[in-house]
This record gives sequence, C-alpha cells and structure tokens, in this order.
Amino acid sequence: MDTSSLSQTNLDLSKLSDYDKRDLQQQISNEMQKAKIQESIHNLTDICWTKCITGGISGGKLSSKEETCTQNCVERFLEANTAVLKHLETMRGEMQ
Repeated sequence: MDTSSLSQTNLDLSKLSDYDKRDLQQQISNEMQKAKIQESIHNLTDICWTKCITGGISGGKLSSKEETCTQNCVERFLEANTAVLKHLETMRGEMQ
C-alpha cells in the first residue's frame, strides 16, 4: 500500500472487536518496547564509543585497550540495566 492510498484509508477503530483491540494494543506495546531497546542500544553505542575509542581505527580493528574498555563498558551498562529491572520488579511485587 503506497502513501496516497494509506492516507485515503479511513480507519474506524470503534468497529474492531474487543479481541482485535487487545491485539492491536499488544502490537503497539511490542513496537514501543522495540523502540526503547533500539534507543538503549544507540545510547550504549554512543556512550561506549565516546569513552573508549580514542583514536582512529587502523586495519579495521580496535586496539587491545579500546577493546577491553568497550567490553567493560558494555558489561557495566548491562549490569546497571539488570539491577534497575530487578529493583522495578521488586517494587511492582510490593505494590500488588
């Protein structure tokens, strides 16, 4: 479907069944989660690149110092995210 026919399509969401509405909400939620993950990956890449890549990349490889720094940066980022998720799960459990 091209853009012109898409703009001509008039969607009436009130005509969807309850099942279809829930399915649509789930699909939207999934897409939002994917967008958040992509944003996190972009932020991780930006932070670790800025912190660890100090010179030009020669021969298509990082120096051993840059490689170690990047690996540590990614590990710290993942550990921090895991800690935050665990804390949020704990808070959610306390609220129920």
